[in-house]
Amino acid sequence: MHRPVQNEEERYLLHQLHLAAALKENSIFVPGTQRGLWKLRQGILFVFFSSHTPCGDASIIPMLEFEDQPCCPVSRRWTNKPSEEASGNPETPEDEKKYEDLGSPVTKKMRLEPGIPDGVAHCQSLDNQESGPVPPTVSSSNVPTQELATVTGRAPSGAKVVDVYRTGAKCVPGEAGDSGKPGAAYHQVGLLRVKPGRGDRTRSMSCSDKLARWNVLGCQGALLMHLLEEPVYLSAVVIGRCPYSQEAMRRALTGRCQNVSALPKGFGVQEVTIQQSGLLFEQSRGAVQAKRADSPGRLVPCGAAISWSAVPEQPLDVTANGFPQGTTRKAIRCLQARSQISKVELFRSFQKLLSSISEDKWPDSLRAQKLETYHEYKEAASTYQEAWSALRKQAFGSWIRNPPDYHQFK
Repeated sequence: MHRPVQNEEERYLLHQLHLAAALKENSIFVPGTQRGLWKLRQGILFVFFSSHTPCGDASIIPMLEFEDQPCCPVSRRWTNKPSEEASGNPETPEDEKKYEDLGSPVTKKMRLEPGIPDGVAHCQSLDNQESGPVPPTVSSSNVPTQELATVTGRAPSGAKVVDVYRTGAKCVPGEAGDSGKPGAAYHQVGLLRVKPGRGDRTRSMSCSDKLARWNVLGCQGALLMHLLEEPVYLSAVVIGRCPYSQEAMRRALTGRCQNVSALPKGFGVQEVTIQQSGLLFEQSRGAVQAKRADSPGRLVPCGAAISWSAVPEQPLDVTANGFPQGTTRKAIRCLQARSQISKVELFRSFQKLLSSISEDKWPDSLRAQKLETYHEYKEAASTYQEAWSALRKQAFGSWIRNPPDYHQFK
């Protein structure tokens, strides 16, 4: 699964800007209309693929009474029941259980059929290989913020929505919180959440939230906006074969931000294409569970992360608990203990890029004042910060931000 880690994209884009500054013709960037700024070469598009639905809001998927897990894609009209009040403290004992996105072992599989639009799939039983009921055509409209609620109601066929897939992502402080009630009302939808974790609650926002933010601010981050004429947006998000809801994806990635306005020039809420693929990741939790159906023991996720970027130097970055694999306790504070996609290393690459460009060719945002720390460089990207401020005020007011002290390095 490819999680939306912005640092991976930044590393690739930084390399491409190095090529552009060196006037290499194979760069994806060409000179923009303003001094020191670059823009994407015509015809360059970015597609994000994930083998599983993003954790958080996009993984809250309805299940119908006549279906075994996983359910088929659903229509917005199945979930139009008004919101119910959340019942106080979100930290209930049931909420503390370590729910995984897939919940219980997979007993059905999803497959795309030719001629069926927008990722609508048939459900096919692994037991008898007979096709299940075909769901209705998926609506392409977004879900307005005021309609965010618990996932309840009935399907057009009369089938009842009896439950939802659980996401291990917890609501951030300041949000209404999940009710924790059994069945379909367990989760509130449309809320900001932090990534699931096996230990203490993390400060990292869920994948659904990060993708929604990218859809307004771009995936290049604040630092690179100094050198870009406009944000780098995703053209499409493609999800592999897994429990999936087209409407949950649209609600999570675009619906929550569709009314955001007054953004600076170049920024806007994108109508990203969202589709499902028939590709199954063979090492996914569901696939492994299906193979080990009769085997004892509990599946435990690996603590390592593998990141790959299309760059010539050290394209592969393998880490365990945030440090390059093999790092000893004594070496933790050494330069070799830094991941290639850490903020420090990316900032070093950015500084190296600036040093290769004559100062008289720098953009105005870098010439207006003397900048030193990573925090100062990020804050000086005025158009990006203006867009981010508007997004927080209008849609993501509870977004968790790291203290400025974390970014006070040079």
